[in-house]
Amino acid sequence: MMAPDFSLEDAAHAQGFVTIAGVDEAGRGPWAGPVVAGAVILDRANISDELLGGLNDSKKLTAKKREALFALLPDCARIGVGLASVDEIDESNILAATMTAMARAVTELGAPPDLALVDGNRVPKLACPARCEVKGDGRSLSIAAASIIAKVTRDRIMAELALLCPGYGWERNAGYGTKAHRDGLERLGVTPHHRKSFAPIHKILSRRLL
Repeated sequence: MMAPDFSLEDAAHAQGFVTIAGVDEAGRGPWAGPVVAGAVILDRANISDELLGGLNDSKKLTAKKREALFALLPDCARIGVGLASVDEIDESNILAATMTAMARAVTELGAPPDLALVDGNRVPKLACPARCEVKGDGRSLSIAAASIIAKVTRDRIMAELALLCPGYGWERNAGYGTKAHRDGLERLGVTPHHRKSFAPIHKILSRRLL
């Protein structure tokens, strides 16, 4: 299995870009909760061997491994986190909200990077040049780090929301449409944390208006 490396960053350095941020999001698909983005500028001089060997697309890592890497990143990285709320998702759409979250994450870095490497096939409007990198979280260590920041941050948010709204299994499913989540919706109904513009939630609300 191929692992991410610094090839994309090195190519950008060769073109004159000095500070390079990886940007990724978590939570486009769930039925509940915000979408969260991470932006990370790695300090390559201080990155540990554990991070170099462990960073990867967050979806390929266990929760325990993600948490361990998340804890190491502040020692060797500038980190920004951006969120777009459920209301923002419903008012625009999930793609626009994702772009908003990514832009906020880059802003939270402080000074803008010289270049942002953004996972996916679209780039948000940023105060710096940006490039989209399809499956970038499996190719770039900077994007992989951002994917871990976004995923762990969002999972923690959903675990907190699960305490406020028990019965949907958000501490385990992070708001995705699992059986436990569907069963919770049938028993307990829709919460303020659900994305009402998403078809399964909209269908429940429409059915209960009849």
